[in-house]
Amino acid sequence: MTETHPIRVMIVDDHAVVRSGLRFFLLSTDDIELVAEASSGQEALQLCSQAHPDVVLMDMVMPGMDGAQATRMIRQDHPQTQVIALTSFQEGDLVQNALQAGAIGYLLKDVPIDELAQAIRAAHAGRSTLAPAAAQALVKAATQPTPQDYNLTERQKEVLALIVEGLSNIEIGEQLVISPATVRYHVSTILSKLNAANRAEAAALAVKYHLTD
Repeated sequence: MTETHPIRVMIVDDHAVVRSGLRFFLLSTDDIELVAEASSGQEALQLCSQAHPDVVLMDMVMPGMDGAQATRMIRQDHPQTQVIALTSFQEGDLVQNALQAGAIGYLLKDVPIDELAQAIRAAHAGRSTLAPAAAQALVKAATQPTPQDYNLTERQKEVLALIVEGLSNIEIGEQLVISPATVRYHVSTILSKLNAANRAEAAALAVKYHLTD
């Protein structure tokens, strides 16, 4: 990279204010050139073919085609283009989805300007940059128990499936032809095995890890 060949960058974000702020920053950086702006994942795919950016700053949460989908398609069609996820969210699932889609970096929108510039340069050189919060989210996600670690019995899976459907203990008992006391025992055991604070969290884990049929 030389002064005569600045790093070509495209911004993808559905918020005009965010794009405006990033535009101001990029225009003030000598070795980085703004070549395109997109307000959606679909528009990003179209502009990428026209503008041929070296690096894309990709928002992850957008209506329609989200950032992970857009990243995956850009990386498939333009493997020479690197994508940095630039978002307000640091949940482990979002980080994992972005990296699995092919993003080379994951930064939060409150990143200092000089760090964003360094991340763009690093991405152009093929090096990854992860926000500390994103790295911590990855570690946390990696240490969460996998579905088989929960060791639920078939009956507990049946009860959990009905919890996901929103049934009460009495309704679960009627459905499975077991007493309310037995239902309470199963629910208590399920919450303990899942390390869930309540039925809602248990249901969320069941859906996330496909714990029920």
